[in-house]
Amino acid sequence: MTQAFYRKWRPQKWGEVLGQAHVTQTLQNALVGERVGHAYLFAGPRGTGKTTVARLLAKAVNCQAEKVSERPCDECDYCKAVNDNRFLDLIEIDAASNNGVDDVRDLRDKINFSPSQGQFKIYIIDEVHMLSTPAFNALLKTLEEPPPHAIFILATTEIHKIPATVLSRCQRHEFRRVPVESIIKQLTIISEGESLTVDADAMQLIARQATGGMRDAISLLDQLASTGERITLDLTQTVLGTATNETVLELIDAIRDNEPAPGLQALHRALDAGSDPRALARQIVDYLRALMLFQLGNDAQVDATQMVKERMFAHAKNFSSPAVLRMMRAFNAAAVDQRGGWQPSLSLELALAEVIDITTTDGAPVLRAAVVQEATPKRAAKRTQVPEPAPAKKAKASPDVESAPNLIKDDASIISTSEVVAAWPDIRKLVKKSAPNLEALLNSCKSLHVQSGILVLGLASEVLVEKIEKPDQTEIAQKAILEVLGVDLDIRCIVTSASGKVPPEIDQNGLVAAALQAGGTISEIQE
Repeated sequence: MTQAFYRKWRPQKWGEVLGQAHVTQTLQNALVGERVGHAYLFAGPRGTGKTTVARLLAKAVNCQAEKVSERPCDECDYCKAVNDNRFLDLIEIDAASNNGVDDVRDLRDKINFSPSQGQFKIYIIDEVHMLSTPAFNALLKTLEEPPPHAIFILATTEIHKIPATVLSRCQRHEFRRVPVESIIKQLTIISEGESLTVDADAMQLIARQATGGMRDAISLLDQLASTGERITLDLTQTVLGTATNETVLELIDAIRDNEPAPGLQALHRALDAGSDPRALARQIVDYLRALMLFQLGNDAQVDATQMVKERMFAHAKNFSSPAVLRMMRAFNAAAVDQRGGWQPSLSLELALAEVIDITTTDGAPVLRAAVVQEATPKRAAKRTQVPEPAPAKKAKASPDVESAPNLIKDDASIISTSEVVAAWPDIRKLVKKSAPNLEALLNSCKSLHVQSGILVLGLASEVLVEKIEKPDQTEIAQKAILEVLGVDLDIRCIVTSASGKVPPEIDQNGLVAAALQAGGTISEIQE
């Protein structure tokens, strides 16, 4: 029987551990300074090296190398014994299957016996959060005052389940998800050692599919290596059931063009080819996240080929920031939804229907291009010549502007906060005709502010925020704003401590207004 890659290539020295330097360096310093603790808690996502580092610490404290800085040497008898799982003083316990109080009592009874081989007995308790409450209580005294020859290393993926009494008795180390670059580096080393030929695109997909777990990435490579073929991108996508980038690009194009049919076709082509629905949803979310990073000016953090980056750059211009966020929420819900088990494509279809639905309001596109270059010079000139509207009411856009495709979403230059504040009574009156309860909620707003095409409503509690932010409620409010002021504004609700609306004599876009919306009050007005 062949040995699994993740066991065969498990790091045997501190320098071989990737992505956790903040932990390994601290432990090395403690070792050199003879300040090794009696109890450690290693917390972090699965496959990030918790057990590996625990075994390294067990090797280091018992290593026979003369120089402490060189421990573990991986050459002495004790180091080799740990590597071969025959070191008697390293006891690994799986708390998932040994979680009762009797198991802990048995451990406590045996801990006082001196080490059989090395200087220290190391107890590694994996998935320690699975211990029962009585078992934790039985472990407390031993953790607080263990024999001088005993070291406990507790490992968990769910640190919030560990009692505070246990946390306070351990030195705590947080393991992080391993960066994609580090995963690719390790996979390259393994591929060369196993004489595998892996294409760069396939390596990148494996690393990203692992979502920060080194062990998951190595296991995926092991699975692909068993095919006996050159590991290409197509093979990787087929084996892992992931969709091609082109499927995601076609879907985003369909959403941009408000054409659900091509979007559904792209989804079903990928699913019929064997793509996992939730894996496909995660890829869509990853792509939308990249669009968000482009819009925030952080495109350097996007890990993609140059060709895909060019498409991302174009798509980032095609949608407003709020639209990208709403799409991310919809497809992220599909990525974690368990209800579509009887119909695997259902969650993705619902997400697509939802984002297509939010792109239209009375037939007028809301997800719009944000690029001035896409507008013709004639139309661009018309936008710059729009006269300042009256404070109480704003004229509707000219027919030429309303009929232009891919309109610019820049309502900050079309409407100001003061105009919305002045028209707010008329907006509420219009809302009251069809939704009296919503009008009452809008009347309770403590602050109004327009920023980057978004109307921000300040409310007194999360309950009010949730009631207004329901899609059917915001749609009614948006329609009323469109009818009264002639502009489309996305609505966002926040909890604010502001004590009242900004007085009309105060500049609605100034520093005083911002301070009031943040919770300040006016104590004195000087002429």
